[in-house]
Amino acid sequence: MLTDVIYMAGIAAAAIAAYAAAALSKSGMIAAIAVGISVELGFHLPGLLLLGAFFVSSSLLSKIKSKEKRKAEKISQKGSRRDAVQVLANGGASAVFSLLYWLHPSQLFLLLFIVCLAAANSDTWASEIGVLSKKRPWHLLNFKKAERGTSGAVSLTGTIAAISGSLFIALLSMVLLKELTIDQTLKIALSGFIGCLADTLLGGAVQAEYTCHICGGRTEKTIHCDEKTILAKGISWVNNDVVNAASIMIAALFLFIITTRIAVYN
Repeated sequence: MLTDVIYMAGIAAAAIAAYAAAALSKSGMIAAIAVGISVELGFHLPGLLLLGAFFVSSSLLSKIKSKEKRKAEKISQKGSRRDAVQVLANGGASAVFSLLYWLHPSQLFLLLFIVCLAAANSDTWASEIGVLSKKRPWHLLNFKKAERGTSGAVSLTGTIAAISGSLFIALLSMVLLKELTIDQTLKIALSGFIGCLADTLLGGAVQAEYTCHICGGRTEKTIHCDEKTILAKGISWVNNDVVNAASIMIAALFLFIITTRIAVYN
């Protein structure tokens, strides 16, 4: 009990520090505390270390600036300071599976908790590292060259980063949680990458994209050049956060299917 209180105090302190470092907004700080406490209840220190590995690596990568990344940020809706919606879109599913594990301990909930973090980490690494590529990406739906930061666009650099991000969480989980097998670890890594791929496809197919009538540029932002933008494609309410949350659940569903199906056949 005392250990839990200490961990929760540490969660609050870490979230406040992230807010002070401009990695989180005020609402993001509150959401991060809620997610952190949920993870602590289910998986204690190992779960917190996994969550911390995702958040710290993502925050550090978001601080890497380049000419290409600054240009991409003009298109992308995301900023480097995460608000509550962004925190919950990336960490909400993990928090839910952690609470489910707390209420009803099951290895399936453990695997689903991990894969949600793997998918979120895969997408974040792909986004943050992919825009640093010297070569322009190509759109996954029409195979045409696209601007860096465009939803639905992929590059070799970003793809390698996506695989690495998912594998990083999967391998770290195997180290922290001794009960994971190599087979389960590989399934988590694969499912996390599938989630990132789903994010790319959804982003290119249904995510809202707008046109700025001032500069004529394409963007995911509803306000550009201090003026309201015009919907050019996609569904207005499907923004980056909706796509992130949906792709993470797709990763969880994929892992659930390959895990339970193989178990049935065995």
